[in-house]
Amino acid sequence: MRRLYLRDCVAGDVIEDVFVISNKQFSPTSTGKYFIKAVISDKSAQVNARMWNATRDIFNSLPESGFLRLRARVENYQNNLQFIIEQMWPVKEGSFELTDLIPHTTKNIEEMYKRLTEMLGSIQNRHLAALIQAYLDDEALMKNFCKAPAAMNFHHAFLGGLLEHTLNAIEVADAVVRFYPGLNRDLVIAGIFLHDIAKTWELNYDCAFGYTDGGQLVGHIVKSAMWVEHKARTAEEILNEKIPQPLIDTLQHIILSHHGVPEFGAAKTPATPEAIAVHVIENLDAKLMMALSVTRGEGSGNGEGNWTEFQKAFGGRLFRPDVAPADVVETEPAAKNAPAGNGSVPTMKLEINNPLFESNVPRKK
Repeated sequence: MRRLYLRDCVAGDVIEDVFVISNKQFSPTSTGKYFIKAVISDKSAQVNARMWNATRDIFNSLPESGFLRLRARVENYQNNLQFIIEQMWPVKEGSFELTDLIPHTTKNIEEMYKRLTEMLGSIQNRHLAALIQAYLDDEALMKNFCKAPAAMNFHHAFLGGLLEHTLNAIEVADAVVRFYPGLNRDLVIAGIFLHDIAKTWELNYDCAFGYTDGGQLVGHIVKSAMWVEHKARTAEEILNEKIPQPLIDTLQHIILSHHGVPEFGAAKTPATPEAIAVHVIENLDAKLMMALSVTRGEGSGNGEGNWTEFQKAFGGRLFRPDVAPADVVETEPAAKNAPAGNGSVPTMKLEINNPLFESNVPRKK
């Protein structure tokens, strides 16, 4: 068990433990001396770190991205925590728990993936079904899909996060599309599956989370759209017929527009009902995940006031309390002759005291 997670650190603390170090840089100060700047992280948070009066030999001894035992003091720098590294040591095998350092989904990966394939298997259009199957048949891609985070810092930023985010959004879509008969369910489900699929390629997630060179140069939105062309060729070989170009174009449009507006990275704004649906639904899942994490999630600081700190993603602070928790209510007594262990759920009985809602209010004579 770790002595102190990064999310719990405050200015003045001195820490000594194993952390993930990444994004190391060797830079000069204004006086001509050199220092190392890097990012350190555990499963709870990541913070900027500095080591003053550093040498090239110390810098070269650090892994590009890996585990390191360090001693550091915590400072407040421009309203953000900064860790000043005093000493560093190589990590001894067995001296730390990997689950303390790398965040991971709390859900079952195999069960989520099984449910995902069931949902994708319900696609009715044969061309679209063949195209999606081409992705599912790519074992290396699907292995990475089940492991990758959905983001570095914001929503679902943990191993298995991409799978969890995608499945969440597909389940929401499946519930929503039935209210809009003109909406093409197959396109919405497929679009959600594919909208972030190149996160498997854009991000590094073997140790610390970061961007690959290709991820920095191209990004997951464009690469995801490009992959549609490649997988369409594979699907055509399976079907022995062409995948209609309008279907390919429309899928690519859904992917290119799923961020909504260029300000947030969209290459196009959504121009079809299905593209609008994918944008709204995946954004809903991402935003709710972020909001719940900072207000009611593990380490959200529920006891430190009603309001969070400023949240960039929401343009303000968020109110923490759940002001309408479920009330404890009486349950109906079990029937005398009911078979034991039948797994039935007790009937919940809510007593209403407001006379406006009483069913047998005495009439005035």
